[in-house]
Amino acid sequence: MDIYSRKLPAILLIILVGILVLQFMSNDKNSPSIDFETCELYIANPQFNDRKYLDEYDSKCLDFKNLNP
Repeated sequence: MDIYSRKLPAILLIILVGILVLQFMSNDKNSPSIDFETCELYIANPQFNDRKYLDEYDSKCLDFKNLNP
């Protein structure tokens, strides 16, 4: 396959879009998120629109909040 052919950009575009779709589909929805008011980690439950707090705190968020009173 010649690098100057018209098929190469189309093939590369299809490959990159495929990688993007795989990344989006494999995204873990149950990964912990940070409540930026309290810096506490939680898992969102989209079925009940509820948050389950894990009684853990993000150290980087706490450091940032301590710098900005």
